[in-house]
Amino acid sequence: MDAPPDLPAALDCYREEPQNAARGYPDLHEHVLALARAGLLVVIDEPINKDTEMHPLVRWQYRGGIAESGRKAFLFTKATDGHDARYGDIAVLVAGLAANRDVYRIGFGRPLDEIGAAWVKALAAPIKPRVIDEAPCQDICILGDALDKPGNGLDGLPVPISTPGFDNAPYLSAGHYITKDPDSGRQNVGNYRGQLKAPRRLGMNPSVELNAGIYRHWRKCKERRAPLPCAVVVGCPPVVSYAAVQKMPEHLDELAVAGALAGAPINVVRAKTVDLLVPAEAEIVIEGLIDTEYLEPEAPFGESHGYVNLQEYNAFMNVTAITRRRHAILTSFISQVTPSESSVIRRVAMEPVLLHHLQTVLGIKSVKRVAMHEPLTSLYAVLGIQFARGAPATEIWRALDGAATLHRFAGKWVIAVDEDIDPENADALLWAMSYRCQPQHDLLVVPHKHPGHGPRGPRDDGETASVLIDATLKGTYAPVALPRREYMERARAIWERLGLPALKPENPWHGYELGHWPAELERQARMAAASDYFALGRDMSNQRRSDVAMNAPVVREDE
Repeated sequence: MDAPPDLPAALDCYREEPQNAARGYPDLHEHVLALARAGLLVVIDEPINKDTEMHPLVRWQYRGGIAESGRKAFLFTKATDGHDARYGDIAVLVAGLAANRDVYRIGFGRPLDEIGAAWVKALAAPIKPRVIDEAPCQDICILGDALDKPGNGLDGLPVPISTPGFDNAPYLSAGHYITKDPDSGRQNVGNYRGQLKAPRRLGMNPSVELNAGIYRHWRKCKERRAPLPCAVVVGCPPVVSYAAVQKMPEHLDELAVAGALAGAPINVVRAKTVDLLVPAEAEIVIEGLIDTEYLEPEAPFGESHGYVNLQEYNAFMNVTAITRRRHAILTSFISQVTPSESSVIRRVAMEPVLLHHLQTVLGIKSVKRVAMHEPLTSLYAVLGIQFARGAPATEIWRALDGAATLHRFAGKWVIAVDEDIDPENADALLWAMSYRCQPQHDLLVVPHKHPGHGPRGPRDDGETASVLIDATLKGTYAPVALPRREYMERARAIWERLGLPALKPENPWHGYELGHWPAELERQARMAAASDYFALGRDMSNQRRSDVAMNAPVVREDE
């Protein structure tokens, strides 16, 4: 076993704080150290311009042909900008929560094959947070007028520009917004973009939730002609971030779900200037009041659907306090065109939750797997559902409908395939759609789906639809036209003996039967493989006919 890598000296400040025995989950400092020990962290300990260089540098691992397994987290310890700014002891972590599945696994604290079940259990049995009196997130507190001093407000945070050349400002991309329902008092945590507009003014786009979460809270406060208190967490224990980015039923408290994921309550502390509970081990907390009377222009900003979201009128928050821990780590998601960190962080949880919904909630046992297509489409548009062979058509259509309706924003194209089709492989999906589907019989358009995720189309006020496609086999098919497995395996052994380039088999990499393969044709194929094909030719000359048309099938008694 390889020895763990030596940790860079730039990480020494995070090793100075031993893990709190009363806390049942790692904080972000411990997570960064764990990534470094696993060889999954790149530490950049030199000045990097956060507005022009930081995100493009990390972006290359997603657009440069690097496999997911080769992607890593990046920690920038000396962020700067076009004015040669310095940000003290605050580092920036990019792709640090879900650069790939291994990074997610380390943050989650469980093997990948246990993560899906952990999510289902946590959603069913949340653990209420634990309120404490003192917390690391309030080691340094800047309140009120002190925020006006240069470098004390938002101007003191090294927030990077995500899409240089198109974004009009640095935006929080991993900002977890905590608000409270003014009627029930129930808190909500959601992840939204946040435009740095002034040292004490933060723009945002909370309306993506429609009539849920923060947007519902904003509407209720607007009716009361009162601002909406808010706390924005930027960097926190990974398990809190994993909960914050997921879409959950309205009655659930994301911090309680995070506690269930961790197996222990999340420590929380009261914010300094707003009546909200924030994660005690948060790195940075921006407190303030969201204006409910006025809206102002916000964006452009590159979004995870792969297009720039143009300027709109949106909400803004007046900052009342910024608190943080010493040696804080500001997190920034790599989002925009997928694959990206934001797609991985959502996918690892959303796929098993969707599978659970179909298999357990709807009781469709023939569903074997769900895959949300990631490259370029950002998970929500294309869903592949894999079924056991021979699943009843009624169950296939019920699952297609269930997948399209679970989330208002997911499922524009929902495709049912058989067990031999990898639903994660777009080429395989298109293959099944091309040859196992007759659109006039196997396609259903379900109208009136909310625009949800992505640019709004110019028609029908952006309203879209779900297209349900049954691309499963109907009856039996002839075999897949590749050499049988034993021949491919023999050839691979020769390939490797010759020292040819390493192979990475792509399904399908060998032929297999799909129900229609008569014994006579099997006999003929084996004779051909034994080089006895001329004997077969003599047999065929004895079967000549003059009473059939060209391409007429040969029908045999054993078919």
